[in-house]
Amino acid sequence: MILDGLTTNPGDCSWEPVGAHGDLAVYDRTPAAEIPLRAEPAEIVLTNKTPLAAETLLELPNLRLISVLATGVNVVDLEAAQAGGITVCNVPGYSTPNVAQAVFALLLELTNRTAEHAAAVRAGDWTRCPDFCFWRGDLVELAGRTLGIVGYGAIGRAVATIGRAFGMQVLANRRSAAAAEEGVTFTDIDTIFHASDVISLHCPQTPETTGLVNAKRLATMKPTAYLINTARGGLIVEQDLAAALNSGNLAGAGLDVLSTEPPSGDNPLLTAKNCLITPHIAWATRAARERLIAATAENIRSFLAGTPQNVVG
Repeated sequence: MILDGLTTNPGDCSWEPVGAHGDLAVYDRTPAAEIPLRAEPAEIVLTNKTPLAAETLLELPNLRLISVLATGVNVVDLEAAQAGGITVCNVPGYSTPNVAQAVFALLLELTNRTAEHAAAVRAGDWTRCPDFCFWRGDLVELAGRTLGIVGYGAIGRAVATIGRAFGMQVLANRRSAAAAEEGVTFTDIDTIFHASDVISLHCPQTPETTGLVNAKRLATMKPTAYLINTARGGLIVEQDLAAALNSGNLAGAGLDVLSTEPPSGDNPLLTAKNCLITPHIAWATRAARERLIAATAENIRSFLAGTPQNVVG
């Protein structure tokens, strides 16, 4: 059964690849209190963002497999699942080109102000202009600038490739040792923060990376720099980022994720200067969601065949 199918598939994709492996029940959303009632008969449960806590798993004696409809698995208590003999798998890589594309959609909006200028033209500002052109604020060239990438997995690599195509110099940091790569300089996080003109976050949120971007690190960044986050909102101390933006100590931020989603109305980033926020859509093209469903179906097939794949925890 699928606890929260609406986000992955609001109706423009097919669940048939998943349903081919057994009786399938799909719920658009499932409140936490209703998980045990709905999922109790199920041997296989799919979830995107609906949490499966330890106490919930204890109420699901038939459960054998949790396949997360995402790459991140922080919605599942992995220790409790392991203790209960429940396999947990995810879907890595399905959204890589989409997230890399979204990074530059955010960055180019910050540097070219495309939507702002298009809105000004629609409002009649160009027809009233005495000159052949006008522009609002600084227009920033990316060529020759330094792109710092924190987290150098598949998405980080894809972002680096696009950055190099724009003529950017690339710095990168990753948890494990990295082989030399042409056009990429591997360095420590502190160097990335003080040397980069653009920083893009692509690391998982762990106890070590939560609050990675805080007042101390933001103070080392160039006031002309931009911060892009399409990873996890908890990587950033949001009040600290808002303060840096509002004080002019940072040129701008492009965020597809926040620490709480949907955000509360008092989140300081919602009103911060030069802060673009999109509603966690970097992954959500139809092509990516179709890949996600197909890969999930393959996770189920492999598990039933006794050769589980993409196992986490």
